[in-house]
Amino acid sequence: MGNVNQTPQQYSQTAQERPDDQESLLSSSSFTCEICIEEVLPPHKKFNNDNKCIHPFCTECMIKYIQVKLEENISDIKCPALTCDHSLDPLSCRPRIGNQVFDKWCDVLCDSTVLGFVRVYCPYLECSSLVINECGGDLRRCVCPNCKKLFCFRCKIPWHAGYRCDERGEIMDQNDVAFGVLLETKQWMRCPVCRQCIERVEGCNRVLCRCGVQFCYKCGRKMFHCTCHVPCWMFFLFFCMVLGIILFLYTGYRVVRSFL
Repeated sequence: MGNVNQTPQQYSQTAQERPDDQESLLSSSSFTCEICIEEVLPPHKKFNNDNKCIHPFCTECMIKYIQVKLEENISDIKCPALTCDHSLDPLSCRPRIGNQVFDKWCDVLCDSTVLGFVRVYCPYLECSSLVINECGGDLRRCVCPNCKKLFCFRCKIPWHAGYRCDERGEIMDQNDVAFGVLLETKQWMRCPVCRQCIERVEGCNRVLCRCGVQFCYKCGRKMFHCTCHVPCWMFFLFFCMVLGIILFLYTGYRVVRSFL
């Protein structure tokens, strides 16, 4: 017969139900996709970016958009709307894009995470794990965190014990490998010229080989190329320079005093 007045409690409940009704109304109504510029009819819904932003994009266009970005190795995929700066959430997009695209997205995310680090793969075929140099610097002797085996990070091959990176070609058989392990265990050093192994019993790092070459036992370089310590001739040169400056100042002082 007439309108029924609502109580305040009934009115508040109706107000709370309105957002859900509006969302269901939007999902059930047709819209025009801004990517393909085609009218999308129910039951297709607008692509929802985890409620961060909702734009009139159909799901098929968004899946193709994500696939194109992943082919370009872009992990942080932005919303295609021109005025929107939100990033797409992989977890919220997973039910719509499928497992294959989602796995590709995860791989691109992992690659972008380690892109700033120097990385190699374990040279052992039964492992082949990714190893990252997080500390920086010139890394050579490395232990794989997965198989726990030694390998050379620079050469990307199993560890060449007792041989430098430029000498790994000298390893011909298992005897050379065993000798290299013994050389590394005993901490022997090779002469930089004749490549003979020398063992230091005592004394300083300045070693004289039987071929007449003096080299540093710590780094294996010739003494004039060694940077482990300052050579003696540099101390002598510094002393001569200081003495020359003192004599020059003293002579100048006496000349000035004679004119006075």
